[in-house]
Amino acid sequence: MYFGCVGGLGEKTTARGFNRATQAKRQTGSAIKPIAILAPGIDKKIFTASTVFIDEDTAFNDGTDDGYHPKNYDGYMGDITVRDAIESSQNVPFVKMMEKLTPKTSMDYLEKMGITTLAESDENLSLALGGLDSGMTVLETAGAYGCIANDGVYIEPTFYTKIENSKGKVVFKTKQKSKKVISKETASIVKNLLKEP
Repeated sequence: MYFGCVGGLGEKTTARGFNRATQAKRQTGSAIKPIAILAPGIDKKIFTASTVFIDEDTAFNDGTDDGYHPKNYDGYMGDITVRDAIESSQNVPFVKMMEKLTPKTSMDYLEKMGITTLAESDENLSLALGGLDSGMTVLETAGAYGCIANDGVYIEPTFYTKIENSKGKVVFKTKQKSKKVISKETASIVKNLLKEP
């Protein structure tokens, strides 16, 4: 799997300036749902694509008196399958999925997918909606999605595969780390869910 990385606009003023793709941490929002909830939850057999959750105003226990009240952009839809929840990106069902999965398990999977920017404070239900302490980099997010595309195998992103001298002899070859994170079957299900119209 190949990704592209493009420089910023304007005049180059430094040799090793700030790289937004590899160094900038951003909140992921709903883009985290497939890697933090769908892949781990399906892999652990906690739910399936057809599991039904009730999409309604819900107060989740977060240790405060009022509780955690996530909202949906377009209101509530009642009974909804995981497949339909991903299509419409409903928030409440994903927080319910995270509650069953647990933020700790989700973070374990994210770390196996190459995410290094998670903080201890991210271990809460708002992780389901991308509410992170400092966010994730574009490169690491792309690498985590690559795990799904690579049939469940995480392959560490790199900017080169090999270096050759003027005679075509390989003088250096990258050693990318790779590891199985989710099953091939889980990756196939998540790919199918993400391809829904």
